Amino acid sequence: MLAGEQGPAVQRAMQIVNALATVYDAERLLPAASAQIAGVSYKNLGQAGLSFLEEWAAQGGRVRIPAFMNPAGMDMDRWREMGIPESYAQPQQRVVEALASMGVTPSCTCTPYLAGMVPQAGQHLAWSESSAVSYANSVLGARTNREGGPSALAAAITGRTAAYGLHLSPNRRATHRVMVWSGLQNEADFGALGYWVGKQVGDGVPYFRFRGDAELSLPPTQEQLMALGAAMAASGAIALYHIEGVTPEAAQVAPQVEQLPQISVHELAPAYAALNHPLDEIDFVSLGCPHSTLADLERVAALVQGQHLQATLWITTSRYVRRLAEQQGWVRTIEDAGGHVFADTCLVVAPIEELGFNTLATNSAKAAFYGPSHSGLQRRFGTLEQCIAAALAGRWPGGSDDG
Repeated sequence: MLAGEQGPAVQRAMQIVNALATVYDAERLLPAASAQIAGVSYKNLGQAGLSFLEEWAAQGGRVRIPAFMNPAGMDMDRWREMGIPESYAQPQQRVVEALASMGVTPSCTCTPYLAGMVPQAGQHLAWSESSAVSYANSVLGARTNREGGPSALAAAITGRTAAYGLHLSPNRRATHRVMVWSGLQNEADFGALGYWVGKQVGDGVPYFRFRGDAELSLPPTQEQLMALGAAMAASGAIALYHIEGVTPEAAQVAPQVEQLPQISVHELAPAYAALNHPLDEIDFVSLGCPHSTLADLERVAALVQGQHLQATLWITTSRYVRRLAEQQGWVRTIEDAGGHVFADTCLVVAPIEELGFNTLATNSAKAAFYGPSHSGLQRRFGTLEQCIAAALAGRWPGGSDDG
């Protein structure tokens, strides 16, 4: 491949894989079971990134393992309903078309594990979106580094990834012991915990022990684990965590945990304070970062049934989950109330700053973390129920002093 015997597109891909192997002193390459390609949103790629992808496709680039796309900057079918201008929509469509021409599935989701693409424990992957990487490593027990968009695509074209980082067992050991004493009741609490721990641990591997009131929260739900991992990957660079008695590799790393530096979490108030601006009026509510689960959509439908929203509500999810929710009638219920259930995109990668919104309410610590810097939004962070109350009233429940 590196010598160009399989064509220029494969040669370019292997040059990228080989460069990473060289930089990280990898001794060998590994077969990759699947790849998740980031760099799909035109907001992040721009014209230079689009040209790069189209050139690679024109050279004959084709994936040889299952590969799927991260979210784009818009719902690929309903972008006009989102208020996306055609000047943005056209190049975004070209990005997806270029990747699809190389054989990448246009799934456009950060939760491929909710859309039938579930890796097996121990499989080596080349995934790139931070929350998906965290979930694959921590909850599913697969092995992947956080790839960049080009390196994930290169792995898909070659079927190989370099053996370094979290592909290697020694690097999957815990680096910090996190003792959690505060009770955790919902996905927002897990997001707040993840935000706080990510700030403390950086790019380490935390090992969680829940004690006291926190033990009552076990076992965490899928939504809570997603929120925890996404927040730690946003505020830090955590791609793997262990929870005692919960995650698949926790028992393997437990023997060396007692010697690790300890972080104790007795309250979540500082994390909530850091993720909240003193807002009262809300014009935009966004749920689904990571993409909403079927259970999330059922909860929202129950909360808004027969009511009328005062603020714009976006629930972002995968096409797969939206289809299931449509079959249950939950999408119709939400949209009859004035909400929108969009696929393919999310708050972080959509061009929100161009759509006229000023204030955000979200149940995602990741979205709350990125909202000001990526989209120019002041934000409120809380539970799903608080966010729906804000959507119904156009105001944050409890007023500007309530966090």
